[in-house]
Amino acid sequence: MTDHTESGAETAKIPPVPPLENPYASPSARKYALVVLTLVYTFNFIDRQLLSILQESIKVDLSLSDSQLGLLTGFAFAMFYVTAGIPIARFADRSNRRNIVAVSVGLWSAMTAVSGLVQNYGQLLAARIGVGVGEAGGSPPSHSIVSDIFPPERRASALAFYSTGVNLGILFGFLFGGWLNEFFGWRVAFMVVGIPGVLLAILVRTTVREPIRGLMENRTASEVQVP
Repeated sequence: MTDHTESGAETAKIPPVPPLENPYASPSARKYALVVLTLVYTFNFIDRQLLSILQESIKVDLSLSDSQLGLLTGFAFAMFYVTAGIPIARFADRSNRRNIVAVSVGLWSAMTAVSGLVQNYGQLLAARIGVGVGEAGGSPPSHSIVSDIFPPERRASALAFYSTGVNLGILFGFLFGGWLNEFFGWRVAFMVVGIPGVLLAILVRTTVREPIRGLMENRTASEVQVP
């Protein structure tokens, strides 16, 4: 008797959420949020790759050593990216994920733009650390948002689309970073890449809505009207 009751409870479906209470009841809202988050992920990797493209020009202009460049492109970014990523992800588990993404992209983009104004190694190192901390808060809450927007049977496709931001970011980072460096210099390259990211942060904050946690679990595509 008990086993039957538990089995029934496990297979019972969550009652529908009224469309007015679900910010992602319409397919267009889900697709829009996915596109914006993918754009955020693209900027994440553009900013991440940019220093590697500009490093030779920066080395000459700021008289940096190879060791200093190695610290900038590797340890300074990776150390703070890793150490900040886990606590930010834990914070996203119980806080507004949309706001975390907006603050994160705003921070790393602002630090990228500031990199174009630095006058010495210490300033560039501090800016690079800021980029690492900011980018650590971009992906975990975005993955969580996508998972709460799309039902399980469509989630893999949505996350695959989101993941295209990695390759797009690398592609555009090398393409436009090299071009900007050649014709305008590394300082302009940092600012041209960073400033649009700040505008993107505003777009995320004002147009992407926080989804209901766990809404899509145990639901089918027909129940949430996914085309």
